[in-house]
Amino acid sequence: MSDGPDSLIMVYLRRLDERMDRVTADVQEVKARMTSVEQQVANLAATQASQYAILSTRLDLVEPAR
Repeated sequence: MSDGPDSLIMVYLRRLDERMDRVTADVQEVKARMTSVEQQVANLAATQASQYAILSTRLDLVEPAR
């Protein structure tokens, strides 16, 4: 195989293709982790809302609204 411009271009294209594969894999990992974070935030919000409702009810028993 010659070391001409066509060969050099193919080398760079292969490197670029390998890098794109790594970037694609990284993006997929980030998307999976982001989904996990979104689920955890939703769980925290639900827990907070539940605790607020319980505390609000207990506070109404101690100090009724006027």
